[in-house]
Amino acid sequence: MHMKHLLLLLCCLFALCAQAQTVTKVSHSKAVKTDVVTTGDVTIRKPDYICISTDGGKDQLLMDGTQFTMTQKGKKHVTDSRKNPLFADFHAVLKAVINHQPIPSSDDVKVTTKGNEQTITITPSGKKRQMFTSFVLVVDSKSSTMKRLRMNGRSESYTEYTFK
Repeated sequence: MHMKHLLLLLCCLFALCAQAQTVTKVSHSKAVKTDVVTTGDVTIRKPDYICISTDGGKDQLLMDGTQFTMTQKGKKHVTDSRKNPLFADFHAVLKAVINHQPIPSSDDVKVTTKGNEQTITITPSGKKRQMFTSFVLVVDSKSSTMKRLRMNGRSESYTEYTFK
């Protein structure tokens, strides 16, 4: 087998194992007049791995199993969905989307469908102070691909990812 064929085979295998997309990230803060817009890449692997990397890798949102790591401006925030109810629902929803499974039901998860789009809103019912107040994920219901993810923060701030 020629080296060219071996490289082509490896590329095809990687493409089957990992789904990569491009992403645009918009960070909005009520206190700042202009939104910050950056671009990057998304890597998705079954059963429950997502890495959204923007701004040349400086900002990252990583779900690796039950562990979530968010890096913003060099500052890391880590949580585990087994200990954090908001992220438990988020993990269950993302895992279902990645694996083309039905969205799990929960008191904190609301699913609406319009045409080929499914909008999944996760809003925690507890009063615990969190970095995010809710997540809104828009998914193409036919292909089970993510279109948008909006993470709403306190004080009308949000981070929104648009996947292409």
